Amino acid sequence: MKTLIRTLAAVLGLCMAAGPALAQTDRPAEIKLGMSTFMTGSAAVLGAPAKVAADMWIEDFNARGGVDGVKLKQTWIDEGQGADKFLTEYRRLAQEPGEKVMVSAISSGYCGALAPVAEDLKVINILWECSSEKVLEGKNYRYVFKTDPNGTMEMVAAVLHLLKVKPDFKTLAVVNQDYAWGRDSWDLFRDALLALKPDVKIVAEMFPKFGAPDFSAEVTRLQALKPDVVLSTAWGGDLDTFLRQASQRGLLKTAQFVLPLADSSLERLGDAVPPGVIVGFVGDGYFADPEFADDPKVRDFVKKFKDKTGFYPDFGVYHMVQALEAITLAYDKTLKANAGAWPTTDQLAATFRTLEYRGLSRPIRMREDGQAMQGQLYGVTLKHSDYPFPQVGELMFYPAELVSPPVGGISADWVKTLKPEILQSQRIQRVGK
Repeated sequence: MKTLIRTLAAVLGLCMAAGPALAQTDRPAEIKLGMSTFMTGSAAVLGAPAKVAADMWIEDFNARGGVDGVKLKQTWIDEGQGADKFLTEYRRLAQEPGEKVMVSAISSGYCGALAPVAEDLKVINILWECSSEKVLEGKNYRYVFKTDPNGTMEMVAAVLHLLKVKPDFKTLAVVNQDYAWGRDSWDLFRDALLALKPDVKIVAEMFPKFGAPDFSAEVTRLQALKPDVVLSTAWGGDLDTFLRQASQRGLLKTAQFVLPLADSSLERLGDAVPPGVIVGFVGDGYFADPEFADDPKVRDFVKKFKDKTGFYPDFGVYHMVQALEAITLAYDKTLKANAGAWPTTDQLAATFRTLEYRGLSRPIRMREDGQAMQGQLYGVTLKHSDYPFPQVGELMFYPAELVSPPVGGISADWVKTLKPEILQSQRIQRVGK
């Protein structure tokens, strides 16, 4: 009997000693990140800096130990290769064995196509950049999350800022890219504007193709129509080309331009953009935001990115960083909740729905529907002697809760219910002096 007890005790002791080792084997060798951005084509002017930022951030994060000792390993897909090749590559990466999170995409069209694929494959996908609110609204996805703001927040804030800067305008024209984002953003902007200022006359709706090399026809038409306000939610190389050609013909000085995504173009365009243009940041990430001038985390990242690339970070860079911050924080929180046991995909997905994180700007809260609640920063261009390109001053911050429908709401319906009282909201904040 004593021999049996001693034998059982010895076996139990071996099991207890082996426990940590057995638990350790459940940990993956690495966390694979299937990441996509535009690396070729006109959109690469936004996509390529985000890739640099991600590679830089991941290298630093891994050097600090990774996720509880597990390192990140990224594999990139070029969104510039076309939809069919992109989705083929996406499926291949998403179905590879091993621990993984997909971080995709920039294109709103691609996001709409990949979201149901990720859901079917039961792989977590972070929509890190695309703005279309239609990707998540009414879908009830379990594994798809958006860590940046959507188009509703961006467009409602744009309308509010326009009405604060130039409340008495009468006519407006739009020049947007002809794809999901260009069409959807215009619908939101138009309906929000007409709800708040129903006497506005829309004099032109122009949708040149995505990647158009020339906007002379649109510029000529705008010169003939002479609208008080010109809206363009274009971005990347398309916006660069449009603004250069409009500037060469003096159009930016004769109309109030509203450019919700122009943050990513100002440094490249330089003096082509005059003072007084309304600019947004697709969120609230701005390297010259006075509220973060003394923030060590922001200051160090901006300097490192500028030293590496020669440019200041744009909104795509900010969105990439906050996506990576959200992913790694979700792992950390779930590991703590599991007393150190490695999380399942479903456990990680549940954590995302309650996540509060911060990238390089103000805190962000994830809603239960998978949409990040991130406020919007808007201002107007001005000259600054310290920089060879326009800066953005007279900054105003519009909190996400003010410019977004509640959970379950449909943006297309909600924006039509806006009332002029929203312009007097005490939640709108002036930034800096």
